[in-house]
Amino acid sequence: MSRSARLFRLMTALRVLPQPVTAARLAAEMEVSERTLYRDIETLRASGAVIEGAPGLGYTLTEDTALPPQTFDRIEMEALVVGLSDVRQRGDVQLARAAESALAKIAARLPERQQRQILHATHMVYRYQQPAFEGPDMSGIRAACWDERALDLRYRDAGGAVSTRRVYPLAIVYLDRGPGLLAWCCLRQDFRRFLMARMDEALPTDESFRPHRVRLLREFITQMHAEGGGTSPGPA
Repeated sequence: MSRSARLFRLMTALRVLPQPVTAARLAAEMEVSERTLYRDIETLRASGAVIEGAPGLGYTLTEDTALPPQTFDRIEMEALVVGLSDVRQRGDVQLARAAESALAKIAARLPERQQRQILHATHMVYRYQQPAFEGPDMSGIRAACWDERALDLRYRDAGGAVSTRRVYPLAIVYLDRGPGLLAWCCLRQDFRRFLMARMDEALPTDESFRPHRVRLLREFITQMHAEGGGTSPGPA
């Protein structure tokens, strides 16, 4: 296999494999040594692909400059319309506006024929009972996830008891009962799932957990799969 073909195949693997994906998994997928895999990752980064992660932590493709919207086929565009339409109805105000803006930007970059397809998609989303959002400002929680900084929560459990705790926010999930937060709880020294509706306060801190986020999230997801509990909120 030529090097250019291998790099193309590596980009495809980064797009489709569950992330973060370990170097060992990528090397096995590519049928190369991990040393070669590390060199290929650096080559892709040098060409403009934004790939987060490092050896031992796993890799996440966060920006792919090699995949223009023109490569979407019709069913993929239908999927985009359905997904972004659902975000517009389920997300908080900031996320709903971002979904609308994203769809408009994608449509603007498409050829005229595909613009008509995306504007007249055959799939629609309408929720008669939209979940009422409760809880703190989601933008601050999102920023803490992006910046990999701890949050100080004031949280009510199912019985109404209030506790204050510091958590490492790993990911926001959207559940039937509303949005939740997957996090490492410093008080319990364990993974916890917090419902946004039970948060009275979520204050950002200066504490960074950046070296640990990928490992913690991978361990949390592995634990949830082992328990067979999906992402339903457990006791906090």
